[in-house]
Amino acid sequence: MPTSTSKLSENNAALAAALRREARTAGFDTIGITGPEAIPEAGGRLQQFLAMGRHGDMEWLVEKLDRRRHPNALWPGARSIIMLGLNYGPGEDPMMRLGQTGRGNISVYAERKDYHVVVKKRLKAVARWLLAQAGGELKVFVDTAPVMEKPLAQAASLGWQGKHSNLVSREFGSWLFLGSIFTTLILPPDEGEADHCGACRQCLDICPTQAFPAPYQLDARRCLSYLSIEHQGHIAPEFRRPMGNRIFGCDDCLAVCPWNKFAVTQNEATMAPRPALEMADLSALLKLDDDAFRRLFAGTPVKRLGRDRFLRNVLIAAGNSRDDHLSALVEPLLRDPSPLVRAMAVWALAQLRGGNAVADLATSHLDGEDDAAVRAEWSAVISGSAHS
Repeated sequence: MPTSTSKLSENNAALAAALRREARTAGFDTIGITGPEAIPEAGGRLQQFLAMGRHGDMEWLVEKLDRRRHPNALWPGARSIIMLGLNYGPGEDPMMRLGQTGRGNISVYAERKDYHVVVKKRLKAVARWLLAQAGGELKVFVDTAPVMEKPLAQAASLGWQGKHSNLVSREFGSWLFLGSIFTTLILPPDEGEADHCGACRQCLDICPTQAFPAPYQLDARRCLSYLSIEHQGHIAPEFRRPMGNRIFGCDDCLAVCPWNKFAVTQNEATMAPRPALEMADLSALLKLDDDAFRRLFAGTPVKRLGRDRFLRNVLIAAGNSRDDHLSALVEPLLRDPSPLVRAMAVWALAQLRGGNAVADLATSHLDGEDDAAVRAEWSAVISGSAHS
């Protein structure tokens, strides 16, 4: 006799319960289930974001819009989506780091082993178990794939997208890495998580560059995480002071969220921050050549940035430190092969020594300089010294 609908439902519910246990055995801290039809409005919001140009240099969002806007556009065979979260809660308030101006502030998520590697390995372990138990087909995704993870995570009850557009969890605050398993199996979905932000707007008000035009809206072109990580070129003068000592990413809108009072510190050795990356001295970072950069940041998200853009950020932090002892390390970078580095070395040195002192160097360094942005930095120094 054919299996009844109620029996199938019971079997699927039992499978989902066992799946949740297996996910925690594999090292995930939270899990939820949703379907590809659960986020009908997300694609439209993304398209509007792109139409307004708020994605900046992130052209890959435009290029993969058709696949990103709906889960079934990425994989038509998907019937259920399993969302999994890995806690990376810090042991201290990241906002406390902003006062250490002589040290480089790397975003909490990036000062440890690359989460793409860690999450994908665990996703594959859960996927193998699911295949062995129930068959079907599946695919695993972590961040770099065109998956709208945050709306799906909300639909799967892992948390909700706060007014800063990031995921907030009642159990883990702001600190969850996300991964997903798409499967042809039909699993009972969770109800989804409601928005618990209420009248709070701390994440919006804390932003040093006013990157939120309105609640639940982000203009990435003004976001310090975007500028210090995704942006390929020179960073505009209006954003340099607000960067402070942030050399890779920004945690302000995450760290200030009141829901972090329930967050749990991540104590797992695999995900522990690397001591060498926790608030490293700017004096050491300014000395990095390409080989040293690759060695220091091997296996971390920072390595993908590349030495030149990283030094661009470090030089901004050095200029903001107002520590003249760093000027001896900045001056040699005026002749660095990278125009990104040369331009920010000009700016940093002017902050450390003053425009008049740096303007005297302009003639020798402008001779043969063919990068317009570097020449513009020198012109700004010369002009500023003339009017000081």
